[in-house]
Amino acid sequence: MRTSIFKDLQDPILFKKQLIAWGNQFREIVFLDSNNYPQQYSSYDCVLAVDAFTSIKTDYYNAFEDLKQYQSQTRDWLFGYLSYDLKNDTEDLISKNQDGLHFPDMFFFQPKKIFLLKENQLEIQYLNMCDDEVEEDFFEIVESQKSKVECKKNNKIEQRISKENYIEKVSEILTHINRGDIYEANFCMEFFAEKAEINPLEIYNKLNEISEPPFSVFFKNNTNYLLSASPERYLRKEGTKIISQPIKGTSKRFSDVIEDEKSKLELLQNPKERSENVMIVDLVRNDLSHTATKGSVQVEELCKTYTFKQVHQMISTITSEVLHTTSPIDILKTTFPMGSMTGAPKISAMKIIEELEETKRGLYSGAMGYFTPTGDFDFNVVIRSILYNSEEKYVSFSVGSAITAGSIPEKEYDECLLKSIAMREVLTSNFI
Repeated sequence: MRTSIFKDLQDPILFKKQLIAWGNQFREIVFLDSNNYPQQYSSYDCVLAVDAFTSIKTDYYNAFEDLKQYQSQTRDWLFGYLSYDLKNDTEDLISKNQDGLHFPDMFFFQPKKIFLLKENQLEIQYLNMCDDEVEEDFFEIVESQKSKVECKKNNKIEQRISKENYIEKVSEILTHINRGDIYEANFCMEFFAEKAEINPLEIYNKLNEISEPPFSVFFKNNTNYLLSASPERYLRKEGTKIISQPIKGTSKRFSDVIEDEKSKLELLQNPKERSENVMIVDLVRNDLSHTATKGSVQVEELCKTYTFKQVHQMISTITSEVLHTTSPIDILKTTFPMGSMTGAPKISAMKIIEELEETKRGLYSGAMGYFTPTGDFDFNVVIRSILYNSEEKYVSFSVGSAITAGSIPEKEYDECLLKSIAMREVLTSNFI
């Protein structure tokens, strides 16, 4: 059982900075920030969950069934992630590529302390075992000062796949497409640094400041970190309504207003980008149909352009209805991994990209989010994200693009570099 306390805040933006700085002291922390990005589907502007009372950590084998048992028994807030390699639990697939991070395939925890912020109202939910600490903790948070940390970067960022090798691999995917094996494949490559030492919270703050995305995450599980500036929702459950919002289609931002609007319009009218998006919409519709009530799968928005600080993106919104008795874990299991990060048909695409990629994806292109006590959930897609194992001093970020029949390998490579700019900048620039 939890105790809830409500407080009105005079400066929510300042409080968010204080909240994450205070939360960083704990072994387990999930900080979710919408950056006040306008969204139709949203419960909170910001959420902090810290300090595990219970948790589940496992590899991919039988992972969804273990999670179902944990979620149904706990019936409380749960925060954590599903790695991309849980595909091996749902299909006859493997992950055999290089892995420098060594994160568990799945991790969720039941936090002792939760902070839920909406506009200027803060709800604090503590497990009853520690509810006598609320006022003391709140005082610590509002009195805390954000320390300036000098972050000197000596991290040499290396590229796992060279440009020449990337073009060869994309050409091979195009051969598969022309042969009719697949229609589309999301092909990714890793950037990494060994013997890396970073300040994860400061890197996250800088990355979030550069991008201000709607699904930002700072996550820590002891020595494992996710610093995410994701613009993409994977899946949300509101009662019996399921919402998926895949992104496919990217174009540059420009400082000149006319050039910027031209770039956005070109994205909207680009037949190659639209075909990418439509293919994934069809895949998502099929995935949702596994748990949807008859005739309830709908496309609310098709190929709508959204503007972010770094790029313009093309996003579609697909919804469905489920029975109130349908397990939330079954909804996730029958749609995972998200189609925007695999391709179509999904299983064939996953087999091909596993052969051609050189890094185990792990948490990248997985999902981070939470379950509520009533079984609702909200998960992002882990993209535009930095992963760090502080014990092994290994830092990694990956980028990808969708390969279709109309793809030009050199342009796909350029799109990957465009998506990598923010991560590379915060890992290689000096700041105080």
